[in-house]
Order: sequence, then C-alpha cells, then structure tokens
Amino acid sequence: MQFEDAYKEVYEIVKPKYKLFTAGPVACFPEVLEIMKVQMFSHRAKEYKQMHVDTVERLKKFLEVEKGEVLLFPSSGTGVMEASIRNGISKKGKVLVTIIGAFGKRYKQVVESNGRTAITLEYEPGKAVKPEDLDEILKKNPDVEAVTITYNETSTGVLNPLPELAKVAKEHDKLVFVDAVSAMGGADIKFTKWGIDVVFGSSQKAFGVPPGLAIGAFSERFIEIANKAEEKGWYFDVPRYIKVQNEKQGPPSTPAMPQEFGLNVVLRIIEKMGGKEKWLAMYKKRSEMIRNGVKDIGLEILAEPGYESPTITAVLTPEGIKGDQVYNAMRERGFELAKGYGEGIKEKTFRIGNMGYMTSEDIQEMLKNLKEVIDELKAKI
Repeated sequence: MQFEDAYKEVYEIVKPKYKLFTAGPVACFPEVLEIMKVQMFSHRAKEYKQMHVDTVERLKKFLEVEKGEVLLFPSSGTGVMEASIRNGISKKGKVLVTIIGAFGKRYKQVVESNGRTAITLEYEPGKAVKPEDLDEILKKNPDVEAVTITYNETSTGVLNPLPELAKVAKEHDKLVFVDAVSAMGGADIKFTKWGIDVVFGSSQKAFGVPPGLAIGAFSERFIEIANKAEEKGWYFDVPRYIKVQNEKQGPPSTPAMPQEFGLNVVLRIIEKMGGKEKWLAMYKKRSEMIRNGVKDIGLEILAEPGYESPTITAVLTPEGIKGDQVYNAMRERGFELAKGYGEGIKEKTFRIGNMGYMTSEDIQEMLKNLKEVIDELKAKI
C-alpha cells in the first residue's frame, strides 16, 4: 500500500471503539461494508444502470408501491422532506403538520422556510397522534393541501398509527406526506394500500447502510401536482428525477453509488431471510427485548403504551440522574447509546436504538452494563 501511513493516521481517529445502539448512523452489516469497498466506475455505465434499476424495483416491492415511483437521492432524508413541500404544495399554500417531537417540528420549519403556512396539531412528548384529533382539525381547516406525519418519532420512540391517520387524511381528500426516516426498514409500509403520497427514509437507519442516500416514494397524484408546480428548485425537482430515471436508469446528478450497492445487498439479505415479514419481526423482537430489559432494571420508557417504536426506545432517567450521565458512563464501558433529544426531554431521557447490525447477545450485554451504570449513578445521589 503506497500511502499506508495516511490510512493509518485516519483509522486511528475513526476506528470502531463502541458497540452501537445509536439513533443513526448505525452499525452496518459486514456484507454492506464489503460491497462498498468495490472500486468506482461511471454512473452512466451499464453495470450501474443495472444495479440502480434492480435497487428501485426491490424497494418498490418492499414498500409495496403498486402505483407511483421510487427515487434515490444523494442526500439525507431531510432533502426529500423539502422536496415534498417544494413539489407538492402551492405557493403560499397551507400544510397541516402533526408534531409529536423534534422531527415533527423540523417538518414545520421546512414548510415555513419554503414560504408555505404550517398549521399544527401538537402533542406532548411520548404521545402519538390520534385519528379523531386529526379528523377534528381537518374539519376546521378544509383549505390545507397536505398532512405531514412523522411515522416514527426518533426523539421520543413513538410509532404513530400511520394507516389510521392516512385514512382520515384521505377522507378529507388531503395529500399525505410521511417522514419515515427511522421507520423505513423497521416498520411496515404499504404505500399504495394506505394512500400515502410521499414517504421518505434514509440509508443510515433501519437498513443498516452508511449515511448519504435518501429514498423517496411518490404517488401518481403527487407527481401530477409536481408536474405543474412552479419554482421547485433544481436539485430536488421530482418530475426531472423521474424523467432522467426513465431515460438513463439513474438520477440526474452523481449518485451515492457505494450506499446504493449496500442498500441492494440489504434488500437481498431481507429476501434470503424469508421476506419483509421476518425482517420486521426481527426488529419487533429486538425492541421488545430492550423495553423488557429496561423495565427489569426499574426504568420507564417515554412512549405511551401501544405506540412503542420498533427501532428506538426513549428511556426516562431516575430522579436525580441526567441522560448525559447515563450516555457518558455507557460510553466508558464501550457502548454508544443516543443522548436525549428535543425540547423538554433532552436532560431527562436517553435513547437506545436497535437499528442496523447487532445480535441478541449484544443487547443482553448492553442491558447488563446499563443496570450496573444505573446502580452506580443511584449510589452517588
């Protein structure tokens, strides 16, 4: 290796030191890391086109997109969040933003920063959006064009009842925009059946791929609106993405090729595991193991019963202990959890992610160390 020292210098900084139970990026599957090492080549070459088309088709199957398009963006999921507003909402149009945590609030910021009006339906952290509340506010605001739903609120560990909420929105003839960043790959999505118009996710969460790739699915109705939209910008112009994908079997600008190869590997792993149901059952089992383990330690979780996330758990700290203390103590033991996130809950929570590559033994070891950490911190109060 001609420049081995350069590699070693960087590796010393970034080499793996912790078992990851983060909110993302997460630990990647070894097979993903292996495929991402392949030497690069032109994204207009036939080999890339073959891989891109195959990845999109596998995603359509996984997300159950029977009508509409799936696109891959070299960005974070937030990029597609902005695309949903710029392509799907008229200038000065109104959007109903449902908020159950920090990332619902982000959608509100995106709506307003793009010159649209946000009307909000907000809940205290730990609560989910209720269909009857959504129905009531839509009756009072018939002129909103779309409803935004954070499927899985990463800051609170709450899974919203997406099918029921989408059904209510459709009864009022509204577009449905879904932030599924920490849900896609870990919670079921039936895009066409549930009447979703936009759903987006990111590579670095439940799919267990490094960051840099966003996934978006778009309904025929949304695409029709986007075709007529003005001032969509250039980078996230959805109709242009669709046109180029149909003509060149790829995106308009340079794709995140290694991440796309990694995602394709994960979709094949899912297939070899026996399909989506078994894959999602794995996530459910992991999250239940963590929640049960946390309760055995004597801790409570933030999410209200019946709405717990399958991919991340927000844990309430005991009186007198801050979330950062737990995070730092676990880090000293070789476990990277996630700090509390969001107004009002940052100090009194820490989060345990179960996305990406991990084993049941990893979870058991983490819980054993967590119990010891909590006991030590309690003793110091």
